[in-house]
Amino acid sequence: EKRTMTLIERNGYRDSVYINAAKIFQGIHMEKPKDRILVRYGDDSSSPVLTFKDEYSQRVSYELAFSALKYQDLLEEILLNSCVYPCQSIPDQLTSLLVVMLYDLQNRKFQAREVLADEEPVAEVRKIERYLSSSRTKLAAALARCRIKHGVLSIEHILPETIRKQEQRASALPLCVWINTFKISLQDIFGDLKKKGLTRVDSVSDLDCYTYCMDQHCHDVLVFPSSLKEELLNLDLFADCKLLLQ
Repeated sequence: EKRTMTLIERNGYRDSVYINAAKIFQGIHMEKPKDRILVRYGDDSSSPVLTFKDEYSQRVSYELAFSALKYQDLLEEILLNSCVYPCQSIPDQLTSLLVVMLYDLQNRKFQAREVLADEEPVAEVRKIERYLSSSRTKLAAALARCRIKHGVLSIEHILPETIRKQEQRASALPLCVWINTFKISLQDIFGDLKKKGLTRVDSVSDLDCYTYCMDQHCHDVLVFPSSLKEELLNLDLFADCKLLLQ
């Protein structure tokens, strides 16, 4: 299962990830003045109960929630512009789930999600998924109108300039990776990475393309260029938890 998780991400997540992401989003979404509220998220002041299957599920649940938060205004605009919201059959308590799943759907360019055979279905997720799927054409058209309105080719350019700059800086930071020494030795890691075409260099300043180096202070931590993130996560070393992304 773990081996396939990084590949599934492109085609959607497990139901449990959407539920957890919605609970996180419910607690962090931006509250607007009462006279400007058009999208209602229900009144849930209690702390959400989050149950994560593993570290990967926890990470992607938070990533999905905070991605939806960045684009909250845009996602609400798409829902309203397409007339997909409001909907009598969807209570306010499921609005967070609706927004989170809409973000993921548009991120997949409105392609259908790949559902795993061994996945335990969550009724609320499947309900929202069916509703969004039946409205894909209207949602895609609303997104296109939003891009035309803002004069941009992609939704990333709708973000405020300060956030875009923060993301650019974050995406350029080197990747730190822990070596799980309970499963593999340092020398075996070095050998495996060499077989996969990666060259070890002396320091972070020497990183370039297919290279990596050891952390100067922690000898079970490796540092890679940020450009290698997707390729690294699809290595067996990560699927087998021999390497762990910091």
